[in-house]
Amino acid sequence: PSWLTSGTWDSATLTSILQNHIANEGAHYAGKLYAWDVVNEIFNEDGTWRTTIWYNTLGTTFVPIAFNAAHAADPVAKLYMNDYNVDGVGTKSDAYYALAQTLLADGVPVHGMGSQAHLIVGGIPGYLNANIARFNALGLEWAITELDIRMTLPVTDALQATQASNYGTMTTSCINNAGCVGITVWDTSDDYSWIPSVFSGQGSALLFDANKKPKPAYKAVADVLASATVTGTFTGWYTP
Repeated sequence: PSWLTSGTWDSATLTSILQNHIANEGAHYAGKLYAWDVVNEIFNEDGTWRTTIWYNTLGTTFVPIAFNAAHAADPVAKLYMNDYNVDGVGTKSDAYYALAQTLLADGVPVHGMGSQAHLIVGGIPGYLNANIARFNALGLEWAITELDIRMTLPVTDALQATQASNYGTMTTSCINNAGCVGITVWDTSDDYSWIPSVFSGQGSALLFDANKKPKPAYKAVADVLASATVTGTFTGWYTP
C-alpha cells in the first residue's frame, strides 16, 4: 500500500509493521492452511537481492524476521520461499539454496521452496531433478506453485504436442521426487490466463482452452498421474 511504500521508516518501526501484519493475517487463518508463502520474489535473476522497502531498511534480516513471525502466528503451517526461474539449477536457484542453508543453520523455521514455473514451450530448464533433490536434501519440501507453459501464437498442433510433453516433464519431475509435495497451475483455462496481458502475442499456456476444453497437455498430465505409484493415506479435504 502507498502509505507503506511512500513512508520513511526506521528499522524498529518497519520491523514492527512487518511482524504485526504477519501476526494478524497468520492468526486469522491459523490451523487452516497447509503452507504460507512467506517471502516471494526476493532475488534478481543474477542472484542479487531485489531492491525493496524491506531490503533497503532491514537488509537481509527481513527474511528471518518474517519466517519467525509466521511460525509464531501459525506454528503448524509449512513456511515457504517462492520465485520464478528457479526450476532448474542456476544462478537464481543457487541464491535460494544458499539462503536456505543460512536460515536452517540459524534455526529459522523454513520448510519449503516454491517454484512458480512460468515456462515457455520448448524451454524446460535443465537439471530439474537435481535442483529439487538438493533442496530436499536440506530437509525442505518442494512445490510447483504457479505452473503455466506459454507459446507464441497462433496455436499449432506441433506447439501443442511440445507443450504436452513439457507439462508431462514437469509433472514427472515432481512425481519422481518424494520431497515434491504438489503442483498448482496458474488458473485452469486460457481465458483466465495472465499471459496475454503481459506477453504480447503469447498465450495458450494452460491445460484447458478458452472454451474449457481439455488440451493435449491435460492428457499428458493425466497420463503421468495415472501411472504414478500412490503412497500415503488421503485424510479428506479441508472444510472451513
